[in-house]
Amino acid sequence: MVEDLFGFPVSDPYRWLEDGDDPCVQDWAAAQDRLFQTCRTGWHGKQSWASLVDQMSSFGVAEPPMARGSVMFLAEQLRGDEQRRLLVVDAEGNRRVLVDPAKIDPSGHTGLFAWWPSREGERVAVQMEVAEQPGSDIMVLDARTGEAVDGPLPRARNTSLAWLPGGGAFYYVSRVPDEELAPGDLRLHRRVRLHRIGSPWQADTVVFGGVDASDAYYGLTVSADGRRLAITATAGPASDNDVYVADLIDPEAPHFVKIVDGASTRARVLPRFLADGDLLLVTDYQAPCGRICVADGHETDPAAWHTLVAEDPQAPLDECVVLDDPALAQPLLLVARTRRGTSALTLHDLGSGRPLTELPLPGAGVVSSLRVNMPHGRHAWFSYCDAATPPTIYRYDAASGKTEQETGTTTAGKTPDIRSRSVRYQAGDGTEITLFLFTPAEEHQGPRPTLLYGYGSFGMPMRPWFLPMAAAWVSAGGIYALACVRGGGEEGQDWHDAGRGPHKHRTISDFNDAATWLIDTGRTTRDQLAIYGVSGGGLMVAAAATQRPDLYAAVIAEAPLCDMVRYEQFGLGCTWTDEFGSASEPEQLQWLLSYSPYHNVTPGTPYPAFLFTGAVTDLQTGEAHVTKMCAALQNATTSSGRPILMRREPDTAHAAFPASKERDLVVDILSFAGQYTGLSLEKTAGRITETTAEAH
Repeated sequence: MVEDLFGFPVSDPYRWLEDGDDPCVQDWAAAQDRLFQTCRTGWHGKQSWASLVDQMSSFGVAEPPMARGSVMFLAEQLRGDEQRRLLVVDAEGNRRVLVDPAKIDPSGHTGLFAWWPSREGERVAVQMEVAEQPGSDIMVLDARTGEAVDGPLPRARNTSLAWLPGGGAFYYVSRVPDEELAPGDLRLHRRVRLHRIGSPWQADTVVFGGVDASDAYYGLTVSADGRRLAITATAGPASDNDVYVADLIDPEAPHFVKIVDGASTRARVLPRFLADGDLLLVTDYQAPCGRICVADGHETDPAAWHTLVAEDPQAPLDECVVLDDPALAQPLLLVARTRRGTSALTLHDLGSGRPLTELPLPGAGVVSSLRVNMPHGRHAWFSYCDAATPPTIYRYDAASGKTEQETGTTTAGKTPDIRSRSVRYQAGDGTEITLFLFTPAEEHQGPRPTLLYGYGSFGMPMRPWFLPMAAAWVSAGGIYALACVRGGGEEGQDWHDAGRGPHKHRTISDFNDAATWLIDTGRTTRDQLAIYGVSGGGLMVAAAATQRPDLYAAVIAEAPLCDMVRYEQFGLGCTWTDEFGSASEPEQLQWLLSYSPYHNVTPGTPYPAFLFTGAVTDLQTGEAHVTKMCAALQNATTSSGRPILMRREPDTAHAAFPASKERDLVVDILSFAGQYTGLSLEKTAGRITETTAEAH
């Protein structure tokens, strides 16, 4: 099949594979399943990889708690659990299970997606999701008994939720009923609604959103006194947003004032209300690496914003929280930044922004998920990890100035002996790019099998996190590398802009340049180098390998985008045009065709071994990318002994697995990469320090 698009002949020989209900497609997919199973039986050391991945996995509490009043809400996942469970911890430290997905669905396919405690901690709105189903309901539970007091509220997938004081009502986001939409309409069609506890969802009042914003994501924030509501509106995952503020004289009929226009600022602005009624604004407006401002609650002119914490061009701003307990000498602002992968926490005077001190951290690692107790913060919690340290929760006490590991967190398994460092390499145009290297602590001279990972889309930054896959690979004697290519957010919004839209080709060339650097510096060889990416990263590695198949021994693309001419027709692709461009525009079609992996497969080429993985039902990217790309490469490659394989997973989603399925996928990826790069657990093994499960 060849289509004429704006005068350009565009070949699409595997369009027929887009119809997953066609019996011919199902037969073809079943044959691919058999091929994958046959090849997998020949991979060496699969059981050893499984054992190592299990040893490297951590269990317990990985996210900071949500503290409301005298209670804390936290998620815990222990060894053997398929999903997280929601716990409540009272003032005496007693822990009680509030929601256990295993009791709701013993199959393990229903997971705890999100939870929002009321300000007083007496109720909690909980969202469960079934991986392969598009619906997502909200239930409201009594935090003391666990009994349902309201719900379900339907069609609230990926919602935002903000409680009003007293716990009697909240604002949330839900999709328009399917029967009100045209058949096949994939757009978001979301509305902000007010729900009162005890009322049927059909009576929920729509307070914001309409047909003119069919692809909008909404974020909701209510002031502590419940008198004001702020809404952020973003077109898909765009890098700018609008901000609307309303006085809640009548919560069911708020009158909104647009205080930030994303089309004119071309910036992201995240608001929160301060106690005095002003707005604290975290923004990259005129500050690509981020700054923190204060503005009058109804100010519409960005020129009137007062900078509280200025931009640091070398250390992008990650997040901040306010500590305003009346017992403190002064209200404080805790700010997290990252400089080339290493986090820093600094404490500032909230009134002036003046820096007061830098908090000590356990090491040169990554801080994430700052949270404070409500309604007034004295404590701040955060998660810390590094290449050899699983996520661990710490608590900062603003009154005493002490930072301590939170009680009740647990870890289990083995701690790998890994050396982590960052280096800089030059892209083809001379731009310096950061590359994180995880290597065995006792290095020897000579190249090693290497697994190179990256993402490079939507401004998402790479960090030297603790990753069980990386820990297992390095413990087996390999090198794991993370490339901070343009299109990510490692160096602020300018870094993202330099790798999106018409510049997306830079993301791919930066990644190929990272591979070239690893080879040229003797750390690995072409026959020992595998690359791996997920979703937008799957697009990057597939495109990198179609441009430079000579660089790689193996490629793993998990839930990738591959057909960039038709990506808008699948899943949520229609909301991603700000990142990639649209094939409906002639110039943008040319951007897409220049790197689209599916359209750059060349017959008669000795391609590396490929492993495409994905869910049978993928509601985000769609499953046709995997099937079409797999077929195109199988037809084109001349490489003997390097197969093109497709691993399909039923009953999962784009990136939401039961734990056992997630570990099985990691084991298959490591086994495949080890098979085609020569990394064998029988040949080499890093030193691993034994630890036991213990509560801190």
